[in-house]
Amino acid sequence: MAEIGVIGGSGLYQMEELEKVREVRVDTPFGEPSDLFRVGEIEGREVAFLARHGRAHRLDPSHLPFRANIFAFKKLGVRRLISASAVGSLKEGIAPLHMVIPDQFFDRTRGRESSFYGDGVVVHVAFADPVCGQVGDLLHRCALEEGIEVHRGGTYVCMEGPAFSTRAESLSYRAGVAGATVIGMTNLQEAKLAREAEICYATLALVTDYDCWHDGEEDVTTEAVIEILKTNAEAARAVIRSTVAGIDLDRSCGCEEALGSALLTPVDSIPRDVVERYSVLLGKYFTV
Repeated sequence: MAEIGVIGGSGLYQMEELEKVREVRVDTPFGEPSDLFRVGEIEGREVAFLARHGRAHRLDPSHLPFRANIFAFKKLGVRRLISASAVGSLKEGIAPLHMVIPDQFFDRTRGRESSFYGDGVVVHVAFADPVCGQVGDLLHRCALEEGIEVHRGGTYVCMEGPAFSTRAESLSYRAGVAGATVIGMTNLQEAKLAREAEICYATLALVTDYDCWHDGEEDVTTEAVIEILKTNAEAARAVIRSTVAGIDLDRSCGCEEALGSALLTPVDSIPRDVVERYSVLLGKYFTV
């Protein structure tokens, strides 16, 4: 139904730019997604939008149905996925209202489901470069064209939450994580699952604060984050609109072949009910 997907994070619960909108419920083997999908057109292109935390922001980062969300995008036909996410800055030169297009992740979560596979199916995808460079480059270019202060590259530290960092943790990330640039609570699992689903994925990180490491700034609070997000959300929608208009669906990035050498279990040894369970993800590698 849509080849381009958008995940809206905190403060971005809908895309006003969507036209001819219809709400779609998608069933998955991993339960219900965060909300109904809003499927419509942006710049004449079919787009599926999902509010990551639900439109009423009822789901915290530790309890998001990551697998259901990404599986549902795949089921809808999505091939390119843009994820907007509120983050804190871990660098002096990256200030609130700036945007970052990270190219790396560092996992500080605990026990979250971050793979579709199991049930006798073993998959090891390559994840050295965890985001799609083509989509990331386009996001960066579109942000520059919108006149936004945007930074290309860097590491997104994905922490557990839902509480913000302690000061010791924040200082530790700055000192000990290679290239630590921003900190958030959601995008690592999305990126892993998108790779397993052979969907191109990139993050548009919206900076709201300096976490709590900066001596000259107030420590991060929900109230302060929401205030900044009101401004950031409008700019993010403009960037996403331009990116959707410019996306090339003829992919040469390699994301759509991620499972080609990652599936270790011989197809003929996978039980039929498991084959059917994974047909949306692995359908091109076997016939149901």
